[in-house]
Amino acid sequence: MTPVHNVTTSEVSSADPGDGAPTGVPLLDFAREYAQIGPELLSAVEAVFRSQRFVLGPEVASFEEAAARHCGVAEAIGCASGTDALWLAMAAVGVQPGDRVLTTAFSFFATASAILRLGATPVLADIDPRTSNIDPKATGAALEKHPVIRAILPVHLYGQCADWTALSGVAGRCNCLLIEDAAQAFGARWDGTPAGALGAAAAFSFYPTKNLSAAGEAGMVTTASAAIARRVRSLRAHGMEVRYYHEEIGWNSRLDTLQAAVLLVKLRHVDEWNQRRRALAARYGELFTATGVVEPGPYPHHGLVLPWADPRAHHVYHQYVIRVARRDELRTRLTQRGIGSEIYYPLALHQQKALASLGYRAGAFPESERAAREVLALPIFPQLRDDEQERVVTAIRDFLS
Repeated sequence: MTPVHNVTTSEVSSADPGDGAPTGVPLLDFAREYAQIGPELLSAVEAVFRSQRFVLGPEVASFEEAAARHCGVAEAIGCASGTDALWLAMAAVGVQPGDRVLTTAFSFFATASAILRLGATPVLADIDPRTSNIDPKATGAALEKHPVIRAILPVHLYGQCADWTALSGVAGRCNCLLIEDAAQAFGARWDGTPAGALGAAAAFSFYPTKNLSAAGEAGMVTTASAAIARRVRSLRAHGMEVRYYHEEIGWNSRLDTLQAAVLLVKLRHVDEWNQRRRALAARYGELFTATGVVEPGPYPHHGLVLPWADPRAHHVYHQYVIRVARRDELRTRLTQRGIGSEIYYPLALHQQKALASLGYRAGAFPESERAAREVLALPIFPQLRDDEQERVVTAIRDFLS
């Protein structure tokens, strides 16, 4: 999942000071999106204020119905954040305290912390260096060491679905549930099936940096099961189905009506925006290849390795992530030129101090550890200009040449 942090001016800024002189290139720029759809957003928000129904108002139900259609599922349930969506999805499918949940060693912290919040234990597996997604072979090896696993939680990292074909085979052999961490993958597909419709349940984040984004925190659980959806709805409202009658201990994770109204507007544009991201990614590939600094991968040496898209996947490029051996030096150079970048993620999960109790040592997941040293996300958002993209490529070419 993309980190929950305060977005800084190095990430969101204007690329033009207004006097015609180009400056740097932002990692993303919310102002450009607002310039495109501002009147739609203001009209939707005004309607909520007129109704005065701020929590689980009619816009929430409308968004849930529209999102379910978009994801090709029977049920979509809005909630307060992507982190809550992970917890709700796992709890609703029956993950219990003391269970083990197998997941990737390379993701945002919430992937693991949501498991711990349930009282369950994360079991980690290494990644495929080509995609940075969980490696099905490593998943199978982890299952041999830990045969009693309740669920597998793959992450669709950077906007590309994990290898669901192989993972389904692995899960079938151990009779495990598959739950999607689809926080970064709204609009992605695997073999034609949308993210959110692959597993027993899926969790989405609508943090402001996401492809489909709220004006703050918001999330969603999707599922084909009416029973799972019913339990998610109960758990997000303190375990309550009938008002003030609580069947179990839940949580307060209802979706604000204002956020649902914003999401309804942006849902109408997200396919177009995702297509633009895919076009920008293809153009990055062409521009970088023309510079002569691209290496075949999966590991960089003197040049850079481009992101690899599995031909079975429909990648929506939540992030455009290259790999570079001298990553930190390159990032410093880009910052000096005013070009935004970010590291998703500088540590593998087992390297996080807060997860030391899991008992993994350095070297346990070499592919994840190497990725943490080499990955760098470059500017990619629907309103990125061609000349800005060219400045990014030129700056990296100059550094690597």
